[in-house]
Amino acid sequence: MMIHEITEKVGKHKKRKRVGRGPGSGSGKTCGRGHNGAGSRSGASGSIRASREGGQTPLFRRVAKRGFSNVLFKKQFSVVNISALDARFDDGAEVNAQMLVKVGLIRDAKLPVKVLGKGETKKKLSVTAASFSKSAEEKINKAGGSATIAK
Repeated sequence: MMIHEITEKVGKHKKRKRVGRGPGSGSGKTCGRGHNGAGSRSGASGSIRASREGGQTPLFRRVAKRGFSNVLFKKQFSVVNISALDARFDDGAEVNAQMLVKVGLIRDAKLPVKVLGKGETKKKLSVTAASFSKSAEEKINKAGGSATIAK
């Protein structure tokens, strides 16, 4: 007997636990929450999180903040390789962010597109993107296409 055969017989969904229905139910009075602490209080689901340390100063506040993080200033790109362009577009095609979304190489056209040089192409493609790697630009131009930087 396999697990999927068991669930067919027993049923897919488990019945919900009915709490606060007397001591005979096994989850009356405290309703399975225990006696004291944040977990027993109403509204506790908002206050119990991974960083909560129960009144003790949290680790994040105890540790000194030093140095610099570039995370707020980092420029993000949608990255596309030449091999992907070669596989998805015909010879002489216009390639831009909207076309890349259409063929499914990037999710949306909001982020700037960067073309990287992994792979080869023999097709003449007119590629318009925010940025190109040196090797990608060379390969597109060598194949007879054009690499235009979009503003």
